[in-house]
Amino acid sequence: MSTTIDFRLIRQLWMFLAVAEEQHFGRAAQKLNMSQPPLTEQIKVLEQSLKMQLFERSRRGTRLSPAGAAILPAVRQFAGQVEQLERVVREISSGQSGVLHVGAITSAMLETVPPLLDALKHMHPHLTVFVKEIDSVDAVPALEAGELDLAFVRIEGEIGGDISTIPLAEDRLAVALHKDHALASQPRIRLKSLAQEKLVMSSRQVSPVYFDLLTSVCRTHGFAPRVLHEVRSVASQIAYVGCGQGLALVPSSMRKLVPENVVIRPLQEKIMVVTAAVVWNTRRHHPMVDQAIAWIRSQEQRHPRPKKTLRQT
Repeated sequence: MSTTIDFRLIRQLWMFLAVAEEQHFGRAAQKLNMSQPPLTEQIKVLEQSLKMQLFERSRRGTRLSPAGAAILPAVRQFAGQVEQLERVVREISSGQSGVLHVGAITSAMLETVPPLLDALKHMHPHLTVFVKEIDSVDAVPALEAGELDLAFVRIEGEIGGDISTIPLAEDRLAVALHKDHALASQPRIRLKSLAQEKLVMSSRQVSPVYFDLLTSVCRTHGFAPRVLHEVRSVASQIAYVGCGQGLALVPSSMRKLVPENVVIRPLQEKIMVVTAAVVWNTRRHHPMVDQAIAWIRSQEQRHPRPKKTLRQT
């Protein structure tokens, strides 16, 4: 098997992406800082190499062929990976001491991640950190593939294998509801009183463990949740509630993010849920990950958390 990298193919795929996005050879050539004839010729060479027609050309313009449309998502992903590689190489060649790739859910990016990054940058001023927003469900595959070094997501319990976790933050579960809802006047709400309400839940596809945990909590209190919408974030839950699309079980701390037409009421039952955990792959050694975990553990010793992450009273 050949181990030679075909850089010509990489360049041609980059040209294909430019034409696909511009849907015009002239504009694509300007974007690539080249003249149109060489671009047209290289696309023809690429089509011959792949043995497929990538574009349909007519007087009305240029558009992707079915084959071109089929490979476009993979080419876009490839282009993103090349750009990431270029950034890493550029940082290392300029004398940076390290590069760290971090994935995080939005809520963790707001509160949990910044203190850690500040500490790491203080210890390693030349450290370069790339932060990427992810869904909780994407954390483990990205860590296993080496796309991420650390992830800050909503995960309960141990994952197993080479993946380790440390819970970082927990919060008391509350109810987000429209200010005109009948329950909004109550200072505390019994979970059982939500049995007939339509709920907006964080999608199981985004965070399956969290979704299953909330579903289990509801069943423990005698009802199966009536899920009207599954959304991608807590912020989306609150937005749907504001539009009159149901109620939502959310962490109490979300009260600082709600609009004027939404209120947060604590549950009468004390139910604590993990809102952020750090996750990493122990099989892939990275000195900056070791530093990050050591710092996190030191903070745990200074500010110990309760042993249980789920409590009901």
